[in-house]
Amino acid sequence: MAALASLAYPMYVHFDFSHSPDTRSYLRMAAGRFDSTRVTHRYRVLVPAAAAVVAAPLTKVYAKVWPQRPAGLWPLRFAFYLVNCLLLAAAAACWFNAARLTGATAEAAALAMLAVLTSRWAAYAAGLPLTDSLYLVVFGLAYYGIRRGPAGSWALILALVLGPIAKESFFLLLPWLFWFGRNTLAWPRQLLALAVGLAALFAVHRLVDNSIAAPPTQSISNALEHLENLTYSMRRAFSAKGIGELLSIFGLFTLIFPIAVWLEKRRNNPSASFYAALGVPEVGLLAVVLLHMLLSGDLGRMGYLFAPVFCAALALVFTHGRRLLRS
Repeated sequence: MAALASLAYPMYVHFDFSHSPDTRSYLRMAAGRFDSTRVTHRYRVLVPAAAAVVAAPLTKVYAKVWPQRPAGLWPLRFAFYLVNCLLLAAAAACWFNAARLTGATAEAAALAMLAVLTSRWAAYAAGLPLTDSLYLVVFGLAYYGIRRGPAGSWALILALVLGPIAKESFFLLLPWLFWFGRNTLAWPRQLLALAVGLAALFAVHRLVDNSIAAPPTQSISNALEHLENLTYSMRRAFSAKGIGELLSIFGLFTLIFPIAVWLEKRRNNPSASFYAALGVPEVGLLAVVLLHMLLSGDLGRMGYLFAPVFCAALALVFTHGRRLLRS
C-alpha cells in the first residue's frame, strides 16, 4: 500500500482525463449517472460504489486541505485513488503468498512483488478512476487459492463471487478455475459460489437497465463487438510497437528470465531448475491472459493480469539467484 500510494500519486494528480473516456465513464457512475456511460463499463459497479462511499466524507474537508484545487470531481478522484490502492495492495498480497507457496523465500517474494508493482500498469490501475484493481484481486485470489490447496478454498469462493461483477470477461477464466481448482474446492461448491456471483451480476443488470431504460440486448451486442478486436490485436501484437508494448508490461525485469534460463542450461540439471515448481496451471493462466489481450485490444493493460505468475517466477529466480550465478 505504501509503495502504491507513492507510485500512483502523480497519476492521480496530473492525468489528463480528456484522453480517457474510460475514466470519465467510471466517474459518472460513481456520481450515480449511468445513462451516459458506455455499456462496456456500466455494470462494474463495485469499485465506483466504494469510491462514492469514501468520497462522501472527503467532500466536506477536501477543499480545506487542498484549497488550490477546485471543487467538483477532485474528492471523487481521490476516493478512487484510495480504493484502488487498497485493492491492488490486496492483489499484491495474494501474489506474495502464492510466490511463497511455490518455494520462494519471503525476502525474494517481497522483492518480486515490489518489482511487479513498479509496472506502469500498476500506477495506472491504482491512480485512476478505473476498476482494473478489482479484477487483479480476482486473478490473485484464483492463483493463490489453487496454489494453497484446500486451505485456500475461501480465496476461490471469493474469486467466483466477485469475478462476474468485476469484469464480463471473467467467463474466460472459468474453465481454468474449474479444472485446476477442483482439488482446492469441489465442483459443486464452485458452482454454488459462481451462482451467487451470477445472481449478483443479474441483479446489477436489472437495476441499472431499469434505471436508464436500456434494452438488455445492448450487453449481447457489446460482447459480440469485442470479437472484432481479434484481428486488430493480432496485427498489433506482431508490430514493432506491439512488441514494445508487450515487453513494457513488466519492464526490464522481463530480461531476467532469459538470463536465468541461459544460466540454468549451463548447469544442465533440469530437476533443480528455478522454474521446476511451475507447470501446467501457469501455462493455462497465460493462455487465459492471452485471450483477454486479444479480445480487448489493449495488450499491455490486459497482459498485467499475468502478474501473479510473473511474481512467482521472479521470486523463484531471486531465491535461486546466488546458485545460478555461482554456476
